[in-house]
Amino acid sequence: MNSPNDESWRGRVGRLERDELAAFLAEPVIARLACLDGDGWPYVVPCWQEWDGEAFWVIPRERSEWAGYLAAEPRCAITVDEDGAQRKVVARCLAHLEERPNVGGRWVPIAERMSTRYLGENGPRYLAPTLDRPRWLFRLQPRTMRTWQGQDWARRYRS
Repeated sequence: MNSPNDESWRGRVGRLERDELAAFLAEPVIARLACLDGDGWPYVVPCWQEWDGEAFWVIPRERSEWAGYLAAEPRCAITVDEDGAQRKVVARCLAHLEERPNVGGRWVPIAERMSTRYLGENGPRYLAPTLDRPRWLFRLQPRTMRTWQGQDWARRYRS
C-alpha cells in the first residue's frame, strides 16, 4: 500500500526530453491532424504519422478530403497522446506538399515503416496490395510544439 506522501503514481512529470519524444512518437499511437476545410471550419482526422526528429510525415490517400485542405491551406496542428502515463505532443505546423498523388513515390518507404509500426508483422500484408493506389506526401513542419507526461498540472496552470 502506498503511503499518503507517495507521489510515484504521478510518473515523471514535465515535458518530454528529446529521446523520450522520439521514443514516444515511434510507438503505434494514432495521431489527430487538424486542418481547415474549404469554408474555414476545423477538420480533424485520425491518421498515422512518422516523426523524423524534425517534422511529421503523413500520407493521405488520393481522395482524402484532408489532403486537399492541406494543399490549399498549410496551417494545421497535430496531436499524439495516450492514456495512462498521459504523454502527449501538441504541435502547430505548416504543411509542405512534398508529392502530389502518385504511385511509387517517396511516400512508399515511409508507408512501409508506418504499416509495420502500426500493424506489426501484418503491416506489409496490408500495404502491399494497395501500392498501386496513388497517395500524397506531406511534411508537417512544427512552428511550435508542446510535450507533456505525468499526472499533474503544469506550473503555468497553478496559482
